[in-house]
Amino acid sequence: MAKKELTCISCPLGCNLEVDIIDEDNIKVTGNSCKRGEAYGIKECTNPTRIVTSTVLVKNGTEEVVPVKTERDIPKGKIFDCVKALKGLSVEAPVKIGDVIIENISGTGVSILATKNVDRL
Repeated sequence: MAKKELTCISCPLGCNLEVDIIDEDNIKVTGNSCKRGEAYGIKECTNPTRIVTSTVLVKNGTEEVVPVKTERDIPKGKIFDCVKALKGLSVEAPVKIGDVIIENISGTGVSILATKNVDRL
């Protein structure tokens, strides 16, 4: 049996969770104040995921870079592949919030989206 201590990030309370992993079908979470904490503890110990945020260079824009993020969380193990795929990438202005910058980043099935408008010079 494995035991992990986590701080829940599902809501602003930040509960201190203790997760007992007996086997992959038997996981017990304690310390949570809400059901989201239990779900977070299980997911973090079985299939951790994260939202990735970064910036991409903009050509001929009123800003030099545009902030971007994954449209939803990706497997934690794919974060560095995602960041490498964004390194050195540039887009042509104008860019609008929600524009897809890259589809299916690093084979995750998740797109990278612009999170700010950048007008053309």
